[in-house]
Amino acid sequence: MAEIIQKDGTWSFDGDALRLTPGRDKSVGLFRRTLGELTVPLEALAGISFEQGKKTGRLRLRLRDGACPLLQATGRRLKDSDDPYQLTVESDRYGVAEYVADEVRDALMLAQVPTEPVDRYLLPGPSVPLSVSAGDGTASFDGEQVRLEWNWKTEDAKQAAGARTLPVADITAVEWQPAVGLENGCLRFTVRGAGTKAPPKYDPNSVELWGFRKDALMALVAAAVQARLPHPAAPVDAVPLPKELPAPARGAAENEHDALLRRLRELGELHREGVLTDDEFAMAKQAVLKRM
Repeated sequence: MAEIIQKDGTWSFDGDALRLTPGRDKSVGLFRRTLGELTVPLEALAGISFEQGKKTGRLRLRLRDGACPLLQATGRRLKDSDDPYQLTVESDRYGVAEYVADEVRDALMLAQVPTEPVDRYLLPGPSVPLSVSAGDGTASFDGEQVRLEWNWKTEDAKQAAGARTLPVADITAVEWQPAVGLENGCLRFTVRGAGTKAPPKYDPNSVELWGFRKDALMALVAAAVQARLPHPAAPVDAVPLPKELPAPARGAAENEHDALLRRLRELGELHREGVLTDDEFAMAKQAVLKRM
């Protein structure tokens, strides 16, 4: 196994997948800590690079287009500090970083992994349930429906329409845009039969973002929803999934139960660190327990 441990995080490669674990150092951003650990299968990778600097270097993963719902939903507009596919490397670990990069490159070559875009997601997207408050509202997602609730800063007409509940089956697209300069960002859902060109400030299916610290967390909601939508590159004649899927096998159920337990622990840690407020923690915890 090839592994590099840094303040910024730990990358471990076992020949089949890269496990990316964010560090606990205060320099690690809120977005990456909330996203948590990622497992990137070898088939999702198009390449890896290591760039050396005077004081620090950077390992970068290049994923195949269409492999990651997070990159799809955000259009690769995350800041470098929020990008989970980058790792800051201290100068005394440059040799280890080169070794990890070489091991990944060798595995890609031996497995003859193509670099072409894919027509299905090779990563699952962020864990649900999720609840994020930022900008003019709160977006919550339990894996089946999105709920948008407004706050005192919401435009009057939009707030008067009340909270919105959007089943995944009614959502045709989702996008997240960061605030840039004087332009506000947004988390926007395109709903079947309810298209609109209204700015996010007035769009009842959008949360307007103003460039504050928690804006990036809305990208987690976008990615979790994106992972459950049809892949944009999927063949047009692909057979749709049945509305009612058969009950999962015991092994799958146990895996989901373990994932929910891990999510509870992550939520508790984020609450203790002050990342989640009492209300946000209570809402997210209740949604996890409901799924269990």
